[in-house]
Amino acid sequence: MTQSINASSHLTLNFALHHANGATIDSTFDKAPVELTIGDGNLMVGFESCLIGLVVGDHQSFTITPENGFGQSNPANLQSLKRHQFGPDMVLEIGLVVSFSDAANTELPGVVKSIDGDYVVMDFNHPLAGVELKFEVQIIAIS
Repeated sequence: MTQSINASSHLTLNFALHHANGATIDSTFDKAPVELTIGDGNLMVGFESCLIGLVVGDHQSFTITPENGFGQSNPANLQSLKRHQFGPDMVLEIGLVVSFSDAANTELPGVVKSIDGDYVVMDFNHPLAGVELKFEVQIIAIS
């Protein structure tokens, strides 16, 4: 009987994550495969659910909606900050990633969304929030 992936399987696989626009975000197909365990919290549930039932040798592609991936973009995660909060030597441009520390001193990256005079709008949403993704996997081993 062929073993299929279940809610606690340990896997070896190759994967690729593609943006809706076709760009490859990450891939292991040209390097060493990865190992992971379903249900250990290291892979989002939306991605794990695509793997359940697959068997060794399967090579599949799945569409991951924003709700099952990195979520929808949340307008509350756009923050307007004064230019002077960035320091006089920092060159700000749209798309620049800036790291901040939150109250727990955890790193919180934000992307410069717009600059209007003395105000800079920072986007603290995950960069893939609101994006439909293509998740490609090739199952190498299941234990």
